[in-house]
Amino acid sequence: MGAACLCLIPVVISYLGVAFGSSNTGLGIRTVEWLRDNGARGIVNKVENIYYSLNAPAKGGPGLPTLPKQSGAIAAAGGAGSATRTRVRIHYYRPASLTPVMSPALPGEGVWHATYGPGGSRPPVLITSFRPDPNYPRLVAGVAWIDHTRTSTVLYPGAAEPAVAMNSRGPEEIPPSKRGQLVAAFNSAFKLADSGGGFVYGGHTYKPMQNDRSAIVRYRDGRMDVINWTAGPDAPSDVLYARQNLPLIVEHGQLNPNLSDGPEWGATLGNAIRVWRSAVGIDRRGNLLYAAANDQTVSSLALILQRAGAVRAMELDINTYWTSFITYRQPGAIGASNLNPDMDRSSQRYLTPDDRDFFAVYAR
Repeated sequence: MGAACLCLIPVVISYLGVAFGSSNTGLGIRTVEWLRDNGARGIVNKVENIYYSLNAPAKGGPGLPTLPKQSGAIAAAGGAGSATRTRVRIHYYRPASLTPVMSPALPGEGVWHATYGPGGSRPPVLITSFRPDPNYPRLVAGVAWIDHTRTSTVLYPGAAEPAVAMNSRGPEEIPPSKRGQLVAAFNSAFKLADSGGGFVYGGHTYKPMQNDRSAIVRYRDGRMDVINWTAGPDAPSDVLYARQNLPLIVEHGQLNPNLSDGPEWGATLGNAIRVWRSAVGIDRRGNLLYAAANDQTVSSLALILQRAGAVRAMELDINTYWTSFITYRQPGAIGASNLNPDMDRSSQRYLTPDDRDFFAVYAR
Protein backbone atom coordinates (compact mmCIF):
# COMPACT_ATOMS: atom_id res chain seq x y z
CA MET A 1 0.00 0.00 0.00
CA GLY A 2 2.81 2.38 0.96
CA ALA A 3 4.66 1.65 -2.27
CA ALA A 4 1.51 2.41 -4.27
CA CYS A 5 1.11 5.74 -2.48
CA LEU A 6 4.73 6.60 -3.19
CA CYS A 7 4.15 5.88 -6.88
CA LEU A 8 1.25 8.31 -6.88
CA ILE A 9 3.30 11.20 -5.52
CA PRO A 10 4.83 12.22 -8.91
CA VAL A 11 1.37 12.00 -10.50
CA VAL A 12 -0.16 14.24 -7.83
CA ILE A 13 2.70 16.73 -8.09
CA SER A 14 2.32 16.78 -11.88
CA TYR A 15 -1.41 17.50 -11.70
CA LEU A 16 -1.02 20.14 -9.00
CA GLY A 17 1.46 21.91 -11.22
CA VAL A 18 -1.19 21.98 -13.94
CA ALA A 19 -4.01 22.99 -11.59
CA PHE A 20 -2.18 25.84 -9.87
CA GLY A 21 0.26 26.93 -12.55
CA SER A 22 -0.07 30.16 -14.49
CA SER A 23 -2.47 29.66 -17.39
CA ASN A 24 -5.27 31.36 -19.30
CA THR A 25 -6.94 28.01 -19.99
CA GLY A 26 -9.86 26.83 -17.85
CA LEU A 27 -9.13 24.14 -15.26
CA GLY A 28 -11.48 21.64 -16.93
CA ILE A 29 -9.67 21.98 -20.26
CA ARG A 30 -6.27 21.76 -18.56
CA THR A 31 -7.39 18.62 -16.74
CA VAL A 32 -8.46 16.96 -19.98
CA GLU A 33 -5.16 17.92 -21.64
CA TRP A 34 -3.23 16.58 -18.63
CA LEU A 35 -5.09 13.27 -18.78
CA ARG A 36 -4.40 13.04 -22.51
CA ASP A 37 -0.68 13.66 -21.93
CA ASN A 38 -0.39 11.24 -19.01
CA GLY A 39 -1.60 7.89 -20.22
CA ALA A 40 -5.33 8.44 -20.68
CA ARG A 41 -5.25 9.59 -24.31
CA GLY A 42 -7.31 6.65 -25.57
CA ILE A 43 -10.02 7.09 -22.94
CA VAL A 44 -10.28 10.85 -23.51
CA ASN A 45 -10.42 10.40 -27.27
CA LYS A 46 -13.18 7.78 -26.96
CA VAL A 47 -15.25 10.00 -24.65
CA GLU A 48 -14.85 12.99 -26.99
CA ASN A 49 -15.86 10.92 -30.00
CA ILE A 50 -18.97 9.63 -28.24
CA TYR A 51 -19.92 13.12 -27.04
CA TYR A 52 -19.56 14.77 -30.46
CA SER A 53 -21.32 11.90 -32.21
CA LEU A 54 -24.29 12.17 -29.87
CA ASN A 55 -24.42 15.93 -30.36
CA ALA A 56 -23.91 15.96 -34.12
CA PRO A 57 -26.25 18.34 -35.98
CA ALA A 58 -29.29 16.91 -37.70
CA LYS A 59 -29.58 17.31 -41.45
CA GLY A 60 -32.27 19.52 -42.91
CA GLY A 61 -34.66 21.62 -40.91
CA PRO A 62 -35.58 25.28 -41.27
CA GLY A 63 -33.06 27.66 -42.76
CA LEU A 64 -31.86 30.96 -41.34
CA PRO A 65 -33.87 34.13 -41.98
CA THR A 66 -30.68 36.24 -41.82
CA LEU A 67 -26.99 35.66 -41.35
CA PRO A 68 -25.59 36.14 -37.83
CA LYS A 69 -24.04 39.60 -37.55
CA GLN A 70 -20.26 39.77 -37.83
CA SER A 71 -19.54 42.55 -35.36
CA GLY A 72 -16.09 43.17 -36.81
CA ALA A 73 -17.51 44.26 -40.18
CA ILE A 74 -17.57 48.03 -40.62
CA ALA A 75 -18.43 48.58 -44.30
CA ALA A 76 -19.06 46.73 -47.54
CA ALA A 77 -15.66 46.45 -49.15
CA GLY A 78 -17.05 46.15 -52.67
CA GLY A 79 -15.04 43.21 -53.93
CA ALA A 80 -14.36 42.69 -57.61
CA GLY A 81 -17.91 41.48 -58.25
CA SER A 82 -19.66 44.43 -56.64
CA ALA A 83 -17.18 46.83 -58.19
CA THR A 84 -18.35 45.67 -61.60
CA ARG A 85 -21.98 46.13 -60.66
CA THR A 86 -21.41 49.69 -59.42
CA ARG A 87 -19.04 50.54 -62.29
CA VAL A 88 -16.26 51.63 -59.92
CA ARG A 89 -12.83 51.34 -61.50
CA ILE A 90 -10.45 49.56 -59.10
CA HIS A 91 -6.71 49.70 -59.82
CA TYR A 92 -5.67 47.08 -57.26
CA TYR A 93 -6.79 43.58 -56.42
CA ARG A 94 -9.77 42.78 -54.22
CA PRO A 95 -11.30 39.31 -54.03
CA ALA A 96 -14.63 38.77 -55.72
CA SER A 97 -17.65 38.18 -53.53
CA LEU A 98 -18.11 34.49 -52.80
CA THR A 99 -20.80 32.76 -54.83
CA PRO A 100 -23.47 31.56 -52.36
CA VAL A 101 -23.94 27.81 -52.08
CA MET A 102 -27.64 28.01 -51.19
CA SER A 103 -30.45 29.68 -53.08
CA PRO A 104 -31.91 32.11 -52.47
CA ALA A 105 -28.90 33.86 -50.94
CA LEU A 106 -29.38 35.77 -47.72
CA PRO A 107 -28.65 39.51 -47.69
CA GLY A 108 -24.89 40.09 -47.60
CA GLU A 109 -24.01 36.42 -48.03
CA GLY A 110 -20.49 36.10 -49.40
CA VAL A 111 -19.96 39.88 -49.56
CA TRP A 112 -16.64 41.09 -48.18
CA HIS A 113 -16.50 43.75 -45.46
CA ALA A 114 -13.58 45.75 -44.13
CA THR A 115 -12.65 45.42 -40.44
CA TYR A 116 -10.01 48.11 -39.81
CA GLY A 117 -11.15 51.74 -39.70
CA PRO A 118 -7.89 53.38 -40.85
CA GLY A 119 -7.56 50.91 -43.72
CA GLY A 120 -8.99 53.38 -46.24
CA SER A 121 -9.90 52.21 -49.70
CA ARG A 122 -7.51 49.23 -49.45
CA PRO A 123 -8.52 47.35 -46.29
CA PRO A 124 -5.77 45.04 -44.97
CA VAL A 125 -8.36 42.48 -43.80
CA LEU A 126 -11.76 41.59 -45.23
CA ILE A 127 -14.30 39.21 -43.73
CA THR A 128 -17.48 37.53 -44.90
CA SER A 129 -19.78 34.65 -44.02
CA PHE A 130 -21.93 32.17 -45.92
CA ARG A 131 -23.84 28.93 -45.49
CA PRO A 132 -21.50 26.24 -46.85
CA ASP A 133 -23.71 23.14 -46.89
CA PRO A 134 -27.34 22.79 -48.09
CA ASN A 135 -27.67 19.65 -45.95
CA TYR A 136 -27.13 21.77 -42.84
CA PRO A 137 -28.91 25.04 -43.64
CA ARG A 138 -28.23 26.64 -40.25
CA LEU A 139 -24.44 26.25 -40.34
CA VAL A 140 -22.52 29.43 -41.14
CA ALA A 141 -18.82 29.67 -42.00
CA GLY A 142 -16.71 32.75 -41.36
CA VAL A 143 -13.91 33.59 -43.79
CA ALA A 144 -11.18 36.23 -43.61
CA TRP A 145 -8.92 37.49 -46.41
CA ILE A 146 -5.57 39.08 -45.50
CA ASP A 147 -3.91 41.34 -48.09
CA HIS A 148 -0.23 40.37 -48.22
CA THR A 149 0.72 43.76 -49.69
CA ARG A 150 -0.75 45.63 -46.69
CA THR A 151 0.15 43.33 -43.79
CA SER A 152 2.90 41.53 -41.93
CA THR A 153 2.02 38.26 -40.14
CA VAL A 154 4.01 37.18 -37.08
CA LEU A 155 4.07 33.88 -35.17
CA TYR A 156 4.21 34.05 -31.35
CA PRO A 157 4.97 31.02 -29.14
CA GLY A 158 2.58 30.48 -26.24
CA ALA A 159 3.39 29.78 -22.61
CA ALA A 160 2.88 26.01 -22.98
CA GLU A 161 2.86 25.35 -26.72
CA PRO A 162 4.87 24.50 -28.62
CA ALA A 163 6.09 22.15 -25.90
CA VAL A 164 9.77 22.44 -26.85
CA ALA A 165 12.76 24.00 -25.11
CA MET A 166 13.36 27.46 -26.62
CA ASN A 167 16.01 30.12 -26.20
CA SER A 168 13.19 32.58 -25.52
CA ARG A 169 9.43 32.21 -25.78
CA GLY A 170 8.97 35.93 -26.26
CA PRO A 171 5.99 37.85 -24.87
CA GLU A 172 3.41 35.03 -25.27
CA GLU A 173 0.91 37.77 -26.13
CA ILE A 174 0.61 40.59 -28.64
CA PRO A 175 3.22 43.07 -27.41
CA PRO A 176 1.68 46.38 -26.26
CA SER A 177 4.29 48.21 -28.32
CA LYS A 178 2.95 46.56 -31.49
CA ARG A 179 -0.76 47.08 -30.94
CA GLY A 180 -0.80 50.36 -32.81
CA GLN A 181 -0.51 48.37 -36.06
CA LEU A 182 -2.57 45.35 -35.02
CA VAL A 183 -5.39 44.38 -37.40
CA ALA A 184 -6.05 40.68 -36.66
CA ALA A 185 -4.95 37.61 -34.70
CA PHE A 186 -5.72 33.93 -35.11
CA ASN A 187 -5.08 30.50 -33.62
CA SER A 188 -2.27 28.22 -34.64
CA ALA A 189 -2.36 24.45 -35.17
CA PHE A 190 -2.48 21.21 -33.17
CA LYS A 191 -0.13 20.58 -30.29
CA LEU A 192 3.12 19.25 -31.75
CA ALA A 193 2.68 16.05 -29.75
CA ASP A 194 -0.58 15.44 -31.63
CA SER A 195 0.47 16.53 -35.11
CA GLY A 196 4.01 15.16 -35.15
CA GLY A 197 5.02 18.26 -37.10
CA GLY A 198 7.97 20.62 -36.74
CA PHE A 199 8.44 24.17 -35.47
CA VAL A 200 10.77 26.89 -36.69
CA TYR A 201 10.99 30.25 -34.94
CA GLY A 202 13.39 33.12 -35.56
CA GLY A 203 15.16 31.00 -38.16
CA HIS A 204 15.95 28.28 -35.59
CA THR A 205 14.51 24.77 -35.93
CA TYR A 206 13.22 23.87 -32.47
CA LYS A 207 11.53 20.67 -33.59
CA PRO A 208 12.54 18.87 -36.82
CA MET A 209 10.28 19.51 -39.77
CA GLN A 210 8.59 16.56 -41.47
CA ASN A 211 8.40 16.13 -45.23
CA ASP A 212 4.97 15.82 -46.81
CA ARG A 213 3.28 17.74 -44.00
CA SER A 214 1.61 21.10 -44.36
CA ALA A 215 3.29 24.23 -43.04
CA ILE A 216 2.46 27.91 -42.81
CA VAL A 217 5.74 29.65 -43.53
CA ARG A 218 7.12 33.16 -43.34
CA TYR A 219 10.29 33.87 -45.29
CA ARG A 220 12.88 36.46 -44.36
CA ASP A 221 11.71 38.72 -47.17
CA GLY A 222 8.28 38.92 -45.45
CA ARG A 223 6.47 36.61 -47.88
CA MET A 224 3.91 34.19 -46.42
CA ASP A 225 2.93 30.82 -47.83
CA VAL A 226 1.06 27.62 -47.01
CA ILE A 227 3.00 24.70 -48.46
CA ASN A 228 3.67 20.99 -48.51
CA TRP A 229 7.03 20.83 -46.76
CA THR A 230 9.78 19.02 -48.71
CA ALA A 231 12.96 20.70 -47.41
CA GLY A 232 13.92 18.11 -44.80
CA PRO A 233 14.25 18.35 -41.01
CA ASP A 234 16.06 21.69 -40.81
CA ALA A 235 14.62 24.87 -42.26
CA PRO A 236 16.54 26.58 -45.08
CA SER A 237 18.22 29.89 -44.24
CA ASP A 238 15.51 31.95 -45.94
CA VAL A 239 12.77 30.66 -43.58
CA LEU A 240 12.05 32.92 -40.60
CA TYR A 241 9.36 30.73 -39.11
CA ALA A 242 7.37 27.64 -40.02
CA ARG A 243 4.53 25.92 -38.18
CA GLN A 244 3.50 22.45 -39.28
CA ASN A 245 0.33 20.46 -38.86
CA LEU A 246 -1.25 17.59 -40.80
CA PRO A 247 -1.14 17.11 -44.61
CA LEU A 248 -2.55 19.82 -46.86
CA ILE A 249 -6.33 19.72 -47.20
CA VAL A 250 -6.24 21.71 -50.47
CA GLU A 251 -3.42 21.50 -53.01
CA HIS A 252 -3.31 22.95 -56.53
CA GLY A 253 -6.81 24.24 -55.84
CA GLN A 254 -8.15 20.68 -55.42
CA LEU A 255 -9.22 18.79 -52.32
CA ASN A 256 -6.72 16.29 -50.93
CA PRO A 257 -8.00 12.89 -52.19
CA ASN A 258 -7.21 11.34 -48.78
CA LEU A 259 -9.64 13.46 -46.76
CA SER A 260 -11.68 10.33 -45.98
CA ASP A 261 -8.68 8.69 -44.29
CA GLY A 262 -9.54 9.21 -40.62
CA PRO A 263 -6.21 8.37 -38.92
CA GLU A 264 -4.31 10.82 -41.15
CA TRP A 265 -6.14 13.81 -39.66
CA GLY A 266 -5.14 13.63 -36.04
CA ALA A 267 -4.89 11.39 -33.02
CA THR A 268 -7.92 12.90 -31.30
CA LEU A 269 -10.99 13.31 -33.53
CA GLY A 270 -9.80 12.31 -36.99
CA ASN A 271 -11.54 13.50 -40.13
CA ALA A 272 -15.27 12.83 -39.84
CA ILE A 273 -16.40 14.04 -36.40
CA ARG A 274 -18.31 17.34 -36.74
CA VAL A 275 -16.67 19.91 -34.47
CA TRP A 276 -15.41 23.47 -34.61
CA ARG A 277 -12.57 23.48 -37.13
CA SER A 278 -10.29 26.16 -38.52
CA ALA A 279 -7.90 26.36 -41.44
CA VAL A 280 -5.56 28.73 -43.23
CA GLY A 281 -4.92 28.89 -46.96
CA ILE A 282 -3.21 30.95 -49.61
CA ASP A 283 -4.81 32.30 -52.78
CA ARG A 284 -3.21 32.47 -56.21
CA ARG A 285 -1.93 36.00 -55.50
CA GLY A 286 -0.23 35.13 -52.21
CA ASN A 287 -2.89 36.45 -49.84
CA LEU A 288 -3.81 34.48 -46.72
CA LEU A 289 -7.30 33.07 -46.19
CA TYR A 290 -8.66 31.91 -42.85
CA ALA A 291 -11.88 29.95 -42.33
CA ALA A 292 -13.69 28.61 -39.29
CA ALA A 293 -17.07 27.09 -38.60
CA ASN A 294 -18.84 24.81 -36.16
CA ASP A 295 -19.87 21.24 -36.97
CA GLN A 296 -17.31 20.69 -39.72
CA THR A 297 -15.49 17.61 -40.97
CA VAL A 298 -12.09 17.89 -42.61
CA SER A 299 -13.74 17.55 -46.03
CA SER A 300 -16.36 20.24 -45.43
CA LEU A 301 -13.67 22.59 -44.07
CA ALA A 302 -11.56 22.02 -47.18
CA LEU A 303 -14.56 22.85 -49.38
CA ILE A 304 -14.99 26.19 -47.57
CA LEU A 305 -11.37 27.18 -48.29
CA GLN A 306 -11.59 25.99 -51.87
CA ARG A 307 -14.74 28.06 -52.43
CA ALA A 308 -12.97 31.08 -50.92
CA GLY A 309 -10.19 30.78 -53.51
CA ALA A 310 -7.44 28.85 -51.72
CA VAL A 311 -4.95 27.07 -53.95
CA ARG A 312 -3.35 25.43 -50.90
CA ALA A 313 -4.75 25.09 -47.38
CA MET A 314 -4.00 23.37 -44.09
CA GLU A 315 -6.13 22.58 -41.09
CA LEU A 316 -5.32 24.55 -37.95
CA ASP A 317 -6.60 23.82 -34.46
CA ILE A 318 -10.04 22.33 -33.81
CA ASN A 319 -12.62 22.27 -30.99
CA THR A 320 -14.56 25.25 -29.71
CA TYR A 321 -12.00 26.25 -27.07
CA TRP A 322 -9.05 26.68 -29.42
CA THR A 323 -10.56 28.30 -32.51
CA SER A 324 -10.15 32.11 -32.63
CA PHE A 325 -9.96 34.77 -35.32
CA ILE A 326 -10.10 38.31 -33.97
CA THR A 327 -10.19 41.62 -35.82
CA TYR A 328 -9.50 45.10 -34.43
CA ARG A 329 -11.37 48.17 -35.57
CA GLN A 330 -8.91 50.84 -34.44
CA PRO A 331 -5.19 51.05 -33.55
CA GLY A 332 -4.32 49.94 -30.06
CA ALA A 333 -6.38 46.72 -30.25
CA ILE A 334 -9.57 48.77 -29.89
CA GLY A 335 -12.85 47.29 -31.13
CA ALA A 336 -11.80 43.65 -30.89
CA SER A 337 -14.36 41.29 -32.46
CA ASN A 338 -14.54 37.57 -33.14
CA LEU A 339 -14.93 36.52 -36.77
CA ASN A 340 -17.91 34.28 -35.89
CA PRO A 341 -20.29 35.48 -33.17
CA ASP A 342 -20.50 31.99 -31.65
CA MET A 343 -16.75 31.59 -31.15
CA ASP A 344 -16.20 30.56 -27.54
CA ARG A 345 -13.11 32.52 -26.49
CA SER A 346 -13.11 36.21 -25.63
CA SER A 347 -12.11 38.70 -28.31
CA GLN A 348 -9.52 39.92 -25.76
CA ARG A 349 -7.61 36.67 -26.17
CA TYR A 350 -3.96 37.21 -27.14
CA LEU A 351 -3.84 40.60 -25.35
CA THR A 352 -2.61 38.72 -22.28
CA PRO A 353 -0.25 35.71 -22.24
CA ASP A 354 -1.82 32.69 -23.94
CA ASP A 355 -0.98 29.02 -23.49
CA ARG A 356 -0.95 28.28 -27.23
CA ASP A 357 1.12 29.73 -30.04
CA PHE A 358 -0.77 32.09 -32.37
CA PHE A 359 -0.44 34.52 -35.26
CA ALA A 360 -0.80 38.32 -35.19
CA VAL A 361 -1.40 40.40 -38.32
CA TYR A 362 -0.06 43.96 -38.48
CA ALA A 363 -0.79 46.73 -40.96
CA ARG A 364 2.19 48.06 -42.88
